[in-house]
Order: sequence, then C-alpha cells, then structure tokens
Amino acid sequence: MKKSVEILNLPVISISEGEEIGQVKSLIINPEKFSVDFLTTQQEEWQVGVKAIPFKKVIGVGEYAVTVEHGNAIMDLSEIPIANQLFNKKVGLIGSRVMTRKGHLLGEIIEYHVNDDNGQILGLTLKMGDREVILPMGEVVTLGKQMVIVTENAEEALVAEASELKVLSADEEAEQIISVVEAPAPAPNPTEVDNKALQQADGLKEKQVQLLIGKTLLKDIHNQQGNMLFEGGTTLKREDVEKAQEEGPSTFVELSMNVTE
Repeated sequence: MKKSVEILNLPVISISEGEEIGQVKSLIINPEKFSVDFLTTQQEEWQVGVKAIPFKKVIGVGEYAVTVEHGNAIMDLSEIPIANQLFNKKVGLIGSRVMTRKGHLLGEIIEYHVNDDNGQILGLTLKMGDREVILPMGEVVTLGKQMVIVTENAEEALVAEASELKVLSADEEAEQIISVVEAPAPAPNPTEVDNKALQQADGLKEKQVQLLIGKTLLKDIHNQQGNMLFEGGTTLKREDVEKAQEEGPSTFVELSMNVTE
C-alpha cells in the first residue's frame, strides 16, 4: 500500500532496457472504479504531449522507483481514449470536501492510499477539525471533481491507521462498489430516536465550523433569495459559517466548495 505522495515523482525504470525512461508526474483516477488507472510521466523536454502508463502495465511500485517491463509501456495520452477522458475529468481527490448522502460535511481529503499491486484506492485521509482520520473506500458512494459523497454512517467506519484498511480481491472490490451505490438509505428506527440524532447533528455542525474557520472565500455567496451574504475575499469566522448553515444546505454547500486556505 502506498500514499499517493509516495508514488509521485518516482523514476520509471524499464526492466528490459535497464534505464530510466521517465518520472511519475500525476495519478489519473477512475471515479467509477475507485482506482488509479494511469500514471502520467515527465519525460525529456523535447518530447511533446502528455504521456501515460496504464497501471496494469506497472510491474512494481517500490520505495525508489516504478518498474515496467518495456519502454513502450509509456504511451501518448491521445492514443488511449479512456485515459484522455479520465485525465480531462480532473478528479484529483486531494482538497475535495467529503459529505454524507444526507448533506453533512465531514472533512477535507488531504491524502489517499493506493493498493500498489492493482491501483485500487483503499482509503482517504481526512482532516476533520484538528485531527486526521482515514475513511475506508467501502463507505464512499461517489468520487466527484469537487465533492466526495459517502454513506450516512461513514463516520462510524473511520480508522486511525492505514494498516487497518482492508485489501480486497477484485471480486470483493466490485461487490463493494455495487453494494454501496445500490444500497437504499436506511429506514429510520423510531425507537432510537432523537437524542442521539440531535447529538450527531450538533457534532457534525461543529466539525463543519472547525473545517471552514479561517478559510477565504473565492467568490461572493448569495442566499436563496439572491441577497449577498458574504463577499469574495472574506476570511470566514465562526459566525459566518454558522450563518451559512442556518441558510440551508444549498447555501452551505456553495460556500464550502468556494474556499481556499
């Protein structure tokens, strides 16, 4: 298992030629399969166009290098239509907000963990307030360009260490993705009612506040009536985030997707 940062900038070595043929520049994510499907490479300055290696052609991802069998494992992106499509989707994960299906903001992705045997993404490291935790991919519903949507109970599945993530077989991975996407929202249990739900909601709201305090708005934010709530360039304070929460989910989501450090 590797963090994405441990793969970036590694030299690419051709086993048959015994030489360095490039350097990993970025990881191309397949948001439908929850996997890294290609590695783009940095090559000689005279070479034009984006080059990529299909992950299935990678022999190994080691501490010091990525190895492939032959130099022809590196291909022009224009020659691989699916790679080009995925590249243009620009699903990078790091910096994306994580939200439950019911609209609760959990945190921000600061890293992700990859099975270096097959490229499958195993978990996401989240910053939640002042702590870092890891979310197993079994709780993920959708990987988007700006937002990642997770199950309602995702917070209960958080782990502290990457070693706690389960490495699945190909069949288990497929079943997991299907089960998460197709699973209906759990029916409310009237006997377990409201105190626990209210406590959870308050806890999530506080985490949202902690995540956004001190960040700067990239644009003006308006409420549903079209009235401006905050000007672009505003550094958010607690009362600003709480005001956006009170305005409702659509206003809060717009605010959370348009901030920077």
